[in-house]
Amino acid sequence: MPDVYTPRRLHAGEFLSLRGLRHHLLRWGQPLPGRPPLVMVHGWMDVGASFQFVVDALPDDREIVALDWRGFGLSATTGADCYWFPDYLGDLDALLDAISPGAPVDLLGHSMGGNVAMSYAGVRPQRVRRLINLEGFGMPDVAPAAAPERLAKWLDELKDPPTLRPYATRAEVAERLIKNNPRLPADKAAWLAGHWARETPAGFVLNADPAHKLANPMLYRKAEVLACWQRIAAPTLWVEGSDDQLSRFWGGRYPREDFEARLALVPDLKRAVLQDAGHMLHHDQPEALAAQISAFLAE
Repeated sequence: MPDVYTPRRLHAGEFLSLRGLRHHLLRWGQPLPGRPPLVMVHGWMDVGASFQFVVDALPDDREIVALDWRGFGLSATTGADCYWFPDYLGDLDALLDAISPGAPVDLLGHSMGGNVAMSYAGVRPQRVRRLINLEGFGMPDVAPAAAPERLAKWLDELKDPPTLRPYATRAEVAERLIKNNPRLPADKAAWLAGHWARETPAGFVLNADPAHKLANPMLYRKAEVLACWQRIAAPTLWVEGSDDQLSRFWGGRYPREDFEARLALVPDLKRAVLQDAGHMLHHDQPEALAAQISAFLAE
């Protein structure tokens, strides 16, 4: 077993009921007058603890709060057989009402969390002072004609729901993390494995509801998403890794020029590219990312 990463800044974990569901929060630092909290929301099949490495590289000059989305990390599952994107918006709205009821926050989201943050900032522009999106590209538009096939796929998967296979040891979980992202150092993988999975009699199981892997019966409607993006009032920082993950994952189904046209609609936008980084840029280059975040929040 390799050495385990030692965090520079220890978080305090707590549980908070949001919309009747038990959610897990991680907090670093204390609230400071004149400094809005920085709220971080993670991506699909990830956890709030994933931000630890970039938090360690940030100055200790504000409170930072990371949320485990419903059905991820230590937050409760819904008990339903599907998860809906609007629920993430509702949970985020309830979180901000709880931790910063009278003032806007700085909001950062990665991947799926970046998409939630962008939509939220357009729907509730008064709640976000500054917005940071880490590779929350969105998805290709889906034509209405695809609805019957998508719904049929969803119904079929409901009859044979997905599962998450257990791992024999925590070291195997760490190996899986490195396989997913070869840039992740072994000590950080070993630390993250303890937050990404829990030990059960069957082995180490990921802290995620398998229902997240079901086909989503709701089609992605680009026009609806962009209607939100166009209403973002906060200065926005878009950050991506130098590896072109958009083309690598979607290929011709989501051409780069489509995304560039979407991003051009965001009213007040700055951009940054981190070298030697892929989609998990907060793992690949936490110090460089922290420098971008700090400079942007200080402007």
